[in-house]
Amino acid sequence: MPVDEEAAWAAIVAGYGEEPPDPPGARPFRPIENLALPDPPDADDERSGREQPEADRPAPATPLGSSVSFAPGVGPAGAGPRDYTLREPSDDDFDEDDEGHFVPPEPPPLPEADTTAKFAWLGVVGGPVLLLVAVLLGWDMTWWLTTLCVGGFLGGVATLVARMNPGDDEDDDPGRGAVV
Repeated sequence: MPVDEEAAWAAIVAGYGEEPPDPPGARPFRPIENLALPDPPDADDERSGREQPEADRPAPATPLGSSVSFAPGVGPAGAGPRDYTLREPSDDDFDEDDEGHFVPPEPPPLPEADTTAKFAWLGVVGGPVLLLVAVLLGWDMTWWLTTLCVGGFLGGVATLVARMNPGDDEDDDPGRGAVV
């Protein structure tokens, strides 16, 4: 069945500017200022002349116009995912099979660093920092400043590597598996 393109274009041009009729059952257009208001009762609604019971009344809508959209079941302000808090676990949550909630023991304090390690870290961190400060402030790079920066860094790294704990040399012991 051939389509008459000229007649189709003529119908489109003739209807330009006219609003097509609303489909059956569609609600009339409302401006955005009125979107938060409840819908007017339809003429074909069976309850249209009567007062709605309290349970059937729609909840008051919040004003629209925000770019934030919420997932179903999530309300606006104060009900976001960051407002959710877990309830505290109690002993009633566990069955007779459960052992309870694990609380790790307090870790032991870090050992106090000796003077040699403190000076080694001062050389590792202080050497490049002093070199950067000298470049940023435009100091003359004399031989002693360069030697202090580079030598401090290399000496600190060498000291820290030399003092490293060699670790456990007995890696072939099969009895050192997971401990429960």
